[in-house]
Amino acid sequence: MKKTILMLLFSVSGAALNVILNKIIASGGLGLPLYLDTVFTITVTFTGGLFWGCLTGILTNAVGHTLNFWGWEGYLFALCSILTAVITWKFAKLFPGELPFINNKSIFSNSSYNKSRYLDNIINRVFVLTLLSLTLCFAISILGGLISIFIQFLRTPSFNAVDAAVLNPASQPADYYNILPLFLREIISRIPINIIDRFISVYVGFGVAYAIGKLKTQTDAQTNQGDN
Repeated sequence: MKKTILMLLFSVSGAALNVILNKIIASGGLGLPLYLDTVFTITVTFTGGLFWGCLTGILTNAVGHTLNFWGWEGYLFALCSILTAVITWKFAKLFPGELPFINNKSIFSNSSYNKSRYLDNIINRVFVLTLLSLTLCFAISILGGLISIFIQFLRTPSFNAVDAAVLNPASQPADYYNILPLFLREIISRIPINIIDRFISVYVGFGVAYAIGKLKTQTDAQTNQGDN
């Protein structure tokens, strides 16, 4: 029960930090074209697992969109946060030696074996984090694009997602982007921002999760020494 309450507080705190970071970066004085609303969703997923990561993502969307409400359809983008947690969790399960996940001790080990392969460990970790960032970039771009098309369809029932947005190639022969079907344009337009956004989110989210794991490991070690 105590652990559940602690993780609930952790998820709520993660959601609040996501919203605050998004406000500062996207809506605040910086005005950068980034979201950064999944940083702590990734952190919570690494440290608490899939359920708590999904909960953090859902709460982030619920609070963030309510504060910047433009329509009920906006809550559909919670699916992107859920997908972020699912992919992050899957990577943590596939690469337990490189990514922190719940009680994974190997990543925080100070054994001589890990020290002797310090550079290899760093390279492997960077490779996995980069692969996770790229996977999230394309997955979220695709899902976000499909959600956007669905919202446009809801608002305009006669809307044809494939044919209506295809321009006559002869009208703008040099503008190859505009002759693409809408679903491709919605996806492609998200990739440049998502590449930057997901790299920052993954590396910062990992860093926070790693620091929390290190702190927990040290605390547990001190507790065990005290008991002895």
